[in-house]
Amino acid sequence: MPHTCRNCKRTFSTELELELHRDTCSAGELICDDCGERFAERTATTDGWHYRCPNEDCDGEGIGDDIHRIDDIRVETN
Repeated sequence: MPHTCRNCKRTFSTELELELHRDTCSAGELICDDCGERFAERTATTDGWHYRCPNEDCDGEGIGDDIHRIDDIRVETN
């Protein structure tokens, strides 16, 4: 069964290959509530614990505070 990246739609033959790819995928996997920018996780952290929006004009920070994973966002319907 192929494993597909949700961000860029590339497919991989093993789950490990997909996990390794996620570390370098250039498609955005995080989104900032403050500015609305979407970006890759590696651009928002240097230590894997503290996250800050990479947009220089934005003060958004913190996973679950201002920054959210795309997978965790639900679309609201009226």
